[in-house]
Amino acid sequence: MASKSNVGFGPESTTSDVLKGVHLDGQHMLVTGGTGGLGLETARALASVGAAITITGRDRKKLDAAVATLAAEVPGSSVRSVMCDLASLASVREGAAQILDGAPIDVQINNAGVMMCPHLRTADGFEMQTGTNHLGHFALSAQIEPVLAEAARVVSVSSSAHLRETVDLTDLNWETREYDKFASYSQSKTANVWFATELQRRRPNLSVFALHPGAIATDLARHLTRDDLVAMQKKASSKGGGPMPMKTIPQGAATSVWAATAPELPNEAKGKFLADCRVAPAIAESYDPRVGYAPWAYDEQGAAELWRQSVELTGVDYN
Repeated sequence: MASKSNVGFGPESTTSDVLKGVHLDGQHMLVTGGTGGLGLETARALASVGAAITITGRDRKKLDAAVATLAAEVPGSSVRSVMCDLASLASVREGAAQILDGAPIDVQINNAGVMMCPHLRTADGFEMQTGTNHLGHFALSAQIEPVLAEAARVVSVSSSAHLRETVDLTDLNWETREYDKFASYSQSKTANVWFATELQRRRPNLSVFALHPGAIATDLARHLTRDDLVAMQKKASSKGGGPMPMKTIPQGAATSVWAATAPELPNEAKGKFLADCRVAPAIAESYDPRVGYAPWAYDEQGAAELWRQSVELTGVDYN
């Protein structure tokens, strides 16, 4: 990693800004959901400073197109693709087996996700957002642990949406409640934070982070209607935050890249929630209430219970 300290970054910082002076030759980084949007930009940025990259995705044509794009934009880069549909535990097992055959992983970035979709179920019967955003990543992460480097970083892309809902541990998969796509997404993003904090407690040798990337116009929002967007803006305004300022894709991917590379983070911020290329404060102390962390973000009891249920549901655990 670079020897310089990544300081002075903020909401407008880009992947290029946070990678100035960084050299990642000899590093191997895994990016889930690397076929477009933030995932593709994250992979491109890291490859541009020497990292070997493995991207995962659920569509072979999109994976091939992403590899071709990366080869064109970063000539000479080392990029591998692995099919892995996080909405299928069978596909996760197959993808994990391929990853286990590869080089040790220095940084794992859990970037893939689905956002505010209709009430759907995964191949294993999980509610789609919980199943993809949390349980799929949980199962993948546990199975590829043997190839994580001793001091690897694990980065989970969460969201400011975690501010709206904690996790209902009595009905994780929306079996007894009326489905609410907004609440479901928010709970899955809190689950991303809880996964990071609990993994950090269980694996102190690792450096584990969750983060809010910002509001970015990508294909992730494909399930949202205009009415949905208006409702979300009204809800944000009612809480005193107003509409979330939009970021470009390089700005949105910057915090993931910073989490993957900033030399000071393993000593200063293990297990923390990040936003705008900095450690996020509590929401009550934040310079912007939309980029702080929720009161339940560091709920150790909740995170431990979520971990227990995740093992039970997926049949997968860390060694």
